[in-house]
Amino acid sequence: MSDRQARPGYLLLEDGRRFDGTYQGPETETAGEAVFTTVMTGYHEVLTDPSFAAQIVVMTAPMQGVYGIRDPDVQSRRPWVAGFIVRHLSQEVGSGPADSTLPEYLASHGIPTLIGADTRALTRHIRDAGAMRAVLAHDGIEPGRAAERLAAEPEMSGRDLATTVSTPEPYELQPSPDVGVQGLVLCLDYGVKTRSLDLFLREGYRVRVVPCQTGVNELLDARPNGVFLSNGPGDPEAVPGAVDRIRALSDAGIPLFGICLGHQLIARAFGARNYKLPYGHRGGNHPVLNYATGAVEITSQNHGFAVLEKDGRIEGADAMEVTHRNLNDGTVEGLAHCERPVFAVQYHPESAPGPHDSRYLFNRFVETMRESAASATR
Repeated sequence: MSDRQARPGYLLLEDGRRFDGTYQGPETETAGEAVFTTVMTGYHEVLTDPSFAAQIVVMTAPMQGVYGIRDPDVQSRRPWVAGFIVRHLSQEVGSGPADSTLPEYLASHGIPTLIGADTRALTRHIRDAGAMRAVLAHDGIEPGRAAERLAAEPEMSGRDLATTVSTPEPYELQPSPDVGVQGLVLCLDYGVKTRSLDLFLREGYRVRVVPCQTGVNELLDARPNGVFLSNGPGDPEAVPGAVDRIRALSDAGIPLFGICLGHQLIARAFGARNYKLPYGHRGGNHPVLNYATGAVEITSQNHGFAVLEKDGRIEGADAMEVTHRNLNDGTVEGLAHCERPVFAVQYHPESAPGPHDSRYLFNRFVETMRESAASATR
């Protein structure tokens, strides 16, 4: 990063707290919800995760960029973060092959970046005060103008972002010829990550990714073996048409598997409600108890909302049972329908980035689709 590109900058939070550093990015100020993630690696996956749309992401690990940018790590068609805040930004690649450096990648995509800010203090502040709106700007932007931009930024509650990140057109991916085609998985794209699609391809399934507003008849006409409801950004209560679409698919007997936003939408479809967490779960080290096995899974997470429950039951959804629970704060991390082939988890079992403890869930969905197909032929 040259001296011409670097200049003093700041992050101004909704509650008036300000954090200073070195800024690189566009000349105009940028607004979004300030959040933090505790992943130790995986900055490229973070930058390209659609679940981070409209959010200014604070990386809690102090050094970013040490292994550069590797094209296979990309998780979507473009970066989605509204802004990026790091303590130290490595200017060179310190280990392994790389396609570019992180500073080059940030600059080429015009990602507003604040370097050298006290990310420890910033993270503690968000943890104590909650995720909130913020503005990221260089020192040429007066604080008064930044405050006006901040006030104009919509709050995350009530905001539909899934339809903005969803694919504009359907597309289909084919498994490797040496695997053989086992069937078709439809992906309702609320902000899907590439790794999730790869895991279905490895099992021999064609994957057709469709816009999240695709009509029910079109979905049913595809005769899928199962439907995958992906992760995504924004408020699950604000996604239009999701409840009716999911219920229609389930009423048709199609197996459903949801993660992250997909988990919240499945809960809604069967009568549950969602609520906003104070500062969300974002990182690669969240412990989750699997009730079926008694095992504790270390999971990758990125969400700001959760499913409402009361006395250990999902409120308003008597047909759903809790299958997984967060051991940090006790929130619902998994649910399943008591009678239908429908299940979901709040976290990211595709693990991009993060531990692989929960990838078995993709295999579980494959088995569910096979069992459903077998019962239909009997």
